[in-house]
Order: sequence, then C-alpha cells, then structure tokens
Amino acid sequence: MDKKTRVLNALNKQAVDKVPVGFWFHFSGEEAKGEACIKAHVQYYKDSDIDFIKIMCDGYFAFPINAEIKEAADWRKLKPLGKDHPYIKEQVERAKGISESINGECCIFYNVFAPFSCIRFGTSDELVMRHLKEDPEAVMYALDVIAQDQAMLAELIITEGQCTGAYYCLQGGEMDRFTYDEYRKWITPSDRYVLDHANTFSDNNMLHLCGWAGIKNRLECWQDYPAKAFNWAIYVEELGLKEGMEFFGGKAVLGGFDNTKEGLLYSGVKSDVEQFTANLIKETAATGVILGADCSLSGDIDRQRIKWVVEAAKAVK
Repeated sequence: MDKKTRVLNALNKQAVDKVPVGFWFHFSGEEAKGEACIKAHVQYYKDSDIDFIKIMCDGYFAFPINAEIKEAADWRKLKPLGKDHPYIKEQVERAKGISESINGECCIFYNVFAPFSCIRFGTSDELVMRHLKEDPEAVMYALDVIAQDQAMLAELIITEGQCTGAYYCLQGGEMDRFTYDEYRKWITPSDRYVLDHANTFSDNNMLHLCGWAGIKNRLECWQDYPAKAFNWAIYVEELGLKEGMEFFGGKAVLGGFDNTKEGLLYSGVKSDVEQFTANLIKETAATGVILGADCSLSGDIDRQRIKWVVEAAKAVK
C-alpha cells in the first residue's frame, strides 16, 4: 500500500497495511521562508520516511491587520486582504512547491489557523480579550473578515497548492478563557466559516485542538465540528486516543505522543519508544489511527527518534 492510500484509508477508517505516522516541528532561520523552507520540508520527509507532510506556516504567524486598532470600535475598519496579498499568495506558493517536489507520493496538509488565533497573533491576546468584553460585536465583525481570508487560504492551498486538505488549528478553548456558551457565541461562527469552506474543497481536513498553554480546553466546544480526523493534546486533556475517538463521534484520531522535551519521544531510550509505539497501535485496534504528537515537536529533536516510531509501526503485525 502506498503512503497516500494508507493515510486516506486511516482518515476514512478503512483497512491499512500499517498505522501511518506523522510528526512535525517549526523550521527556523533561513529554513523558515522561501525556497529553503520548501526544501527543508521535503528533505525532512525523505529522511524520516513519515507517511504524510504537514506544512508549517512559519513566517506567517502574524496576521496582517490592515487597520489601526486602539479602541474596540476600530475593529469595524478591518478589510479582507484578498487572495493576491503576499500573506495568502506566498503560503500557496509554499504548498505548491512542496507538492510538486514530492509529485503526489503522499498526502499533504497545510496548517491553517482559525480566525481567533490570527486576530491575536496580529495584535495581542490582552487587547483582543479586553475588546471582546467591551464590544463583542466589533470583534466578531473582525473575526468574520479574517475568516474570509483564512477560508480563501484553505481553498487555495487545496485547489492551487495541491494539498490533500487543511490541518485546521483551533485555539482559545481554555477552561479559564470562555464559558462554553461564550465560545460558541463569539468564536464558533468564524471557526466554522473557515472549516465549512475548506470542507467544500476537500473531504479530508483535520482538526488540531491546540493545548499549547498546558491548560485543559473545553473540548466539547469543538466536539461537533465536521472534520475527518481530530488531534488534541492527550497529555494536557487527559483523554487518550481510544477514548477520544469515542468522544469525537467515532472519527479518525491523530496523536499518541507527548510533544514536549519531557516526553518519551524526545528523551526516552529507543526500546521504550518502540514498545510505546506497539502498545498504542494494539490499544487502539489500529483502525482510524494516525500516530503523531500532541502538537509540534521541539525543533532540536534528534530526527532519528522519529524514524524509531516509523520503523516500530512497520514492525507491528
């Protein structure tokens, strides 16, 4: 079975010859942009023998806020960037460059942030949260504007960038940030606008429920979002792969490993990593499972460690 078929089968809960594996990390320095970034992604894929590529949006975290924002009402001045803006155009070029380099050999997913992440990356978390309390309608207007651009990005990385789908990153669901009702009222509409648009161009989009802050999220906020696979921070949420598959309605799941430097993958001995890999596969019955991590790995990880998981997954019969 080729890598592309293996990953698509796993996403759609069909039989696979082995459980697919995929890990990623942020590229830095020269490798964070341009042609060097494309080459770095491709070289890592070839060296590690992972089953799919998840393209990082390094260099494009700061969403271009095209209005001066001081007061909450200023958010109503925000305008869409449009598909020809470098923020969108250059990311599509990155996706296309990587896709063409591997010539259809594997599935490729591009990291697309939800509007609530973009609005904070482009200003600050403190500013956005303060303005949400002062004038939620103004901030929701801005989220809707940003959603148009993120939806266009998702569309174009699929149609022009030749990606299999989007790896849609959701943040802001921390227990101490919003109540369930607040999140669903203020944030879900823009979350869903982008996701629903992506789903019209690909049936194989993944959701990443980010636990980067180390604080448990209200996972129920995202439980009914339509996607083929869910990836969450199992070591933060204390929700294992098997339990998570049930929680998310039987959808495919991605994960299993702690992404931090304290985790087994970064610091454990080879035999323990191999045994943990085998146990994960056996515990989940190997259907609808893709092995990966809670989030991005540290960029300085010994990449040979990733190969340990790839080889161990191949050995499980």
